[in-house]
Amino acid sequence: MKQLTSLAILLLSITLFAQDDSDGLEKKFSFEGSVDAYYRANLTAPNDENQIAPETSFADTAGFSLGMGNIIASYEKGRVGAVADLVFGPRGEAASATVLNQLFAFYNISENTKFTLGKFNTFLGYEVIAPAGNFNYSTSYLFSNGPFSHTGIKADFTLSDDFSLMLGVFNQTDVTEFNPDGSYAVGAQLGYSGQFLNLLYDDAGLGFEVDYTGGFDASDEFFIGVNAAYADNDGEGFYGVDLYPQFSLSDDFTVGLRGEYFQTQSESIDDDPSVFSVTLTGSYVIDEDLIVKPEFRLDSGSEDIFIDTDLMATKSLGSFVVAAIYKF
Repeated sequence: MKQLTSLAILLLSITLFAQDDSDGLEKKFSFEGSVDAYYRANLTAPNDENQIAPETSFADTAGFSLGMGNIIASYEKGRVGAVADLVFGPRGEAASATVLNQLFAFYNISENTKFTLGKFNTFLGYEVIAPAGNFNYSTSYLFSNGPFSHTGIKADFTLSDDFSLMLGVFNQTDVTEFNPDGSYAVGAQLGYSGQFLNLLYDDAGLGFEVDYTGGFDASDEFFIGVNAAYADNDGEGFYGVDLYPQFSLSDDFTVGLRGEYFQTQSESIDDDPSVFSVTLTGSYVIDEDLIVKPEFRLDSGSEDIFIDTDLMATKSLGSFVVAAIYKF
């Protein structure tokens, strides 16, 4: 109840402020968000108290389950503005730990330079926290092992019609409420025509990660997304690659595949385990705002990291999810 009261006060304050146009500056107020829920069942493993799921974030409980509610209020006045992005539900709690998914202010110094201060979702990776921003409903190993959010300051530069650059200084990765020990991380992103090379160095947290995110249109109906990453923290880390081919069968229905190879690495383990995962997702849009996503997923490990219906160790796990996402 306290969180709902705070939310109501915040939204009312932003709305009243947006209505005040006494200084004559142009003001822009927007309010959007999404809600989602899903049903999940293992096809090759138990769905009772022994039920398991891939070691990835979200969509990991059996039966009918809640995702999250996402409410985003943004306000811009002249060259400055702010964004309050609030999340509720299991997915939001797992990703953000608090109701504040993002909370930041920004200043457009010029048409080509923008400064942002506060908490914002990470710039690394192909996938995002809010399911409305992803094609697949379940998430990848690369997304689940990379950073979720940063708190700090960043500068975005538009260098040309094709090139962009971001530089930032943050708290430790995913330490977003305050800085507990005085350590910091630095990050950079170089963009070219929709392709992004991302760098993050966080000696006290994640370590070093380099990430490529991009994609291209093979045709008007066929798109291929790409994500590859390598992370190392004193000999502990991971690397992997994801491919996201997606084909539009009509204006309302698209089918897509996520193929992923993910490898952990550790100096203390001679043979680091790896996982190959294939996720087939359909996306059906109803009246522009409701999206229904049926999804089949097969995870195959290099070792016996799953169990089968007889509770015996096995290398693979098949599962099914159907999700409903409503955007407003």
